[in-house]
Amino acid sequence: MTEKKHEGERIAKRLSRAGVASRREVERMIEAGRVSVNGKVLESPAFNVVPADRILVDNKPVAAAEPARLWKYYKPKGLVSTNKDEKGRETIFDRLPSDLPRVMTIGRLDLNSEGLLLLTNDGELKRKLELPSTGWVRKYRVRVNGYPTDETLAPLRKGITVEGERFLPMQVVLDRQQGANAWLTIGLREGKNREIRRAIESINMTVNRLIRVSYGPFQLGEMKLSEVEEIRPKVLRDQLGIERTAEVEYKVATTKPKAPRVRQVRPGSASPGISLRGKKRAGIKGGNKR
Repeated sequence: MTEKKHEGERIAKRLSRAGVASRREVERMIEAGRVSVNGKVLESPAFNVVPADRILVDNKPVAAAEPARLWKYYKPKGLVSTNKDEKGRETIFDRLPSDLPRVMTIGRLDLNSEGLLLLTNDGELKRKLELPSTGWVRKYRVRVNGYPTDETLAPLRKGITVEGERFLPMQVVLDRQQGANAWLTIGLREGKNREIRRAIESINMTVNRLIRVSYGPFQLGEMKLSEVEEIRPKVLRDQLGIERTAEVEYKVATTKPKAPRVRQVRPGSASPGISLRGKKRAGIKGGNKR
């Protein structure tokens, strides 16, 4: 099956936009012979499709790409952020409301971390928001065991190398000492695997609570544990400008959507242990001012 030249879009991008899977996952599905176009099984992801093409995945038709949508989710501690876990641990997808469409996470939070996790039904939006070039600061409220000072935190602010991996300079504010623990607000622009925990360990302290309170312009605010909140299309346009990009046109609704049928799961305290002073510094309300 030869590629259609100079028309349409790549099959992986098309299926990603439709919320089937990420581009890489789609490419693996094609290699496994699970994707067909107009009755012919694809052998390579180097194939373009147009709206008139009939696409099947696992012999089921793929629906037209829906408008890009975005949700905020307060991830509790103890859940894995992947679709399936090889160790059989519970994932966020086991807890999400049943009336949500198929969604993907934008980035991840590790098992022992909690807080703001963005979800989307659109693979291209996921890819865009995960790119380092986006330059968005991700802010965390971090409780550490120890007595940090400006001197001990200086390596984090300058940038630090841990086990051969270089971490960029972090925004670090010492909010308050609370007994044997201290609360910090930390801002990152990249977010490598367990970056904050590893960096804190390298200066001889340990993290005993980590809460992501913002991801770029999106705030955890007063959300409760396991709560899901959809971000309105107007906010998507204002904050992201995603109606049209250099790569793809997003079909964002221009009218106010119906109230999403999203329920709260196991509601609880939003952020126990975080003082009002800490909230202001963390930018939970009123933007990312420092």
